[in-house]
Amino acid sequence: MAVQTPAWMGRIWRRLGGNKTVIPVVRLHGVIAAEQRQGRLSIASVEPLLQRAFAIKSAPAIAIVVNSPGGSPVQSRLISKRIRDLADEHGKPVLVFVEDAAASGGYFIAVAGDEIIADPSSIVGSVGVIMAGFGFVGALEKLGIERRVHTAGRNKSTLDPFLPENPGDVERIKAVELDIHSVFIEHVKARRGDRLRAPDDVLFTGEWWPGLRGVELGLVDAIGDLHATLRTRYGADVVLKFIAPKRSWFGVPRLSFAAELPAAMTATLEDRALWSRLGL
Repeated sequence: MAVQTPAWMGRIWRRLGGNKTVIPVVRLHGVIAAEQRQGRLSIASVEPLLQRAFAIKSAPAIAIVVNSPGGSPVQSRLISKRIRDLADEHGKPVLVFVEDAAASGGYFIAVAGDEIIADPSSIVGSVGVIMAGFGFVGALEKLGIERRVHTAGRNKSTLDPFLPENPGDVERIKAVELDIHSVFIEHVKARRGDRLRAPDDVLFTGEWWPGLRGVELGLVDAIGDLHATLRTRYGADVVLKFIAPKRSWFGVPRLSFAAELPAAMTATLEDRALWSRLGL
């Protein structure tokens, strides 16, 4: 006796791609920061997406779309490491596609891929470390404000914006930056290996390049885009399954304009500044 499959099961089967090749796609867009805010990337927000993508056992590969000007070195490394850990655990190749930018921390994440594919005009590279701030020496005096600071530990007021710049502070900051830069360089070398086609004093100065130049330098493997590349490799009927953050049916956004609006505006300005460095 034949058992008829319910119509709803057939619809689900077709939606999932049926017998077609399904490629999970994780889109990583935004500034990289520990703070969990919409439009930002952190290991906490990215890991659930990666877990869901790699859990699709039938997928022959995982596609990751990177569009980031960089941000936190720690979060960049954690995300990149998690991609590699999952790739090794599941035995799946990772294809990274660069949209507008994979710069600085964004490139740190991109090199987790087995291949990096970019648009000819994508921004790639920027292998460097930056720490920026402002100096307001004399501003309080002009405003008639007396500032009182008490510390325990001679270096506790490092980079105080209301004090003259201290050469000792600058020396310590440069040492920290060099240590972080070394981690970045070793990560790129470990992942890209002999695909790199330029000396260190070209690749690791903090400079960034368009995708075409990135291919010449060995920072990128090929020029292309997500849809065309995956159709060429896996067939015209390949199904792209975009892995998006889950939304709560019952969650109600919490609005506290007095407390959160200033922070949101500051975060937006910080993010805008990072994108602007790349002319984006």
